[in-house]
Order: sequence, then C-alpha cells, then structure tokens
Amino acid sequence: MNKKVQKDIKSLVLQNLIENGTLLDLEKKNIGLEEIYLMCQLDKIPTIEKVYLSDNGFGDQEIKALAELNLSDKISHLYLNHNNIGNEGGEGLKSLLNARWTSNLKCLMLEANSIGPAGARTITEDGILARLETLFLDSNPLGVEGAEILAQAENMTALEALHLDKTDLGDDGVRILSETKTLTRLKNLYLCSNRIGNVGFTALVESSAFKTLKVLSVWRNEIRDEGGELLSREDVFPNLERLYMSLNFIDRPMRRIIRSGALAKRLKTLVMD
Repeated sequence: MNKKVQKDIKSLVLQNLIENGTLLDLEKKNIGLEEIYLMCQLDKIPTIEKVYLSDNGFGDQEIKALAELNLSDKISHLYLNHNNIGNEGGEGLKSLLNARWTSNLKCLMLEANSIGPAGARTITEDGILARLETLFLDSNPLGVEGAEILAQAENMTALEALHLDKTDLGDDGVRILSETKTLTRLKNLYLCSNRIGNVGFTALVESSAFKTLKVLSVWRNEIRDEGGELLSREDVFPNLERLYMSLNFIDRPMRRIIRSGALAKRLKTLVMD
C-alpha cells in the first residue's frame, strides 16, 4: 500500500473526528470504494459512537464494503442519507446491517436513497435492528408494498420514531401501516407528502396501534373537511402533543372547529393553515 495514501486516509478520519472523538463526520467527502477499502485497514477508534457518511454517492457496492470497517459495536447512530442505496435490491445494505459494528444501532438515517420494498425487507429482517429507536426512510420509493413490510416488522418493537415523508404510500399504504400489530411503541410518525386523503387519515385516527403517538406530521397531503372533522372528537389521539398538518385541503370553517376542540386544547403545538 502507498504509505502516503494510507496517511492521507488516516488524516481524513482524524480531522473529521469531533465531539470529543464520539462522532466521525465524513459527510460529503467524496469517499469512493478505494477510500473505503483503505479505511477498513485503519486501527479501531473505540470512542466513536456516531458515524455520518451522508452524500458521498454510495451505491450498493460501497455500502457492502462499509461492513468491513474496523469500528466497535458501540456505534448507535449511522447516517447514510442522500446516497444511492438500494438500486440492486439492497444486497449491500443487507451486508452492512449484518456487520458486527452496526448490531447496536439506535438511529439509522436512510433518507433520499433508492430504497424500495426489497430494501425495506432487508431492514426488517429478524434480529438485524432489534435495538433501533429511530428510522429515517423519507424520500425513498417504498410504496404500498414497502408499507406492508414495515407494518409486519417483528424485529423493530423498540422503534419510537418513524420518518416516512414522501414515500409514495397513498391511502392504501397508510391504511396498511395503521393496522400494524408490531409497531406499537411509536411516539413520532412523519407522513408528509404521501397523497393521504380522508380514507388514509381516518385509518390513522382510528388505529389502535397509534394511540401512543406524541408527534404526528401529515403536512402537504390531501386531507379534506371530512377527515379533519375526526379531530374534533374527544377521544382522538389521547397522547398526542404536537400535530403538524398544514397544506391540506381543510377549509377555514373546519379549521376553526378543530382549533376549538378538545384535542387542540391539550396539544402543545398545532400547525394548520
């Protein structure tokens, strides 16, 4: 190995080790497959708890290579947003999530990739992400099939925050998600820009699994007065603290009714126009 190249890679890692050595921030560093292979040969830095690898153009090949990084199983946060993961069926993602150093992840950021149903299936495989508390899948083409896979996930019972903005769910996907028997500890659910209408929103409101929600975001959907009227019921979302639902099709008179209802009076935050 060229000693200068090896030294450059080591310097790159050390220069981007911040927060008292607990965060390795390599976002947008133009890291390619060759650099990953060299990083795999570096000595372990036991203090690292968070790894940010966003916006490096990683595809499945690079993601698969990351599995060999010499990191400890103390890693709790992994950010891989704005890459190109998932184009070949999620095989690279499968290798990475089965690596020893990702076995204790609590937060996984996969926003803005190309993860479809095959990638969702990988994420929900038994035992891979048993400790995961927060999952970001915004801006991925999950669709209805992906929603069904997530709804049936049996290994993510610790999940408390699920980010699914702009994932092509539609009413059918949200309805299926609302029928989950396993995602029963969710506190934060984000569903912006999913073409959710009254049917999907009704399923959310009536979901027995989602009575634990504290934060719900349904910005930029297609909810109309009939769906909005459900929020005037006293028993709706008993634990909700924050509701974000601007840019829907709820008329002003119905918005006034919602704002004067029991739910609005106990919310800490209500954003609705």
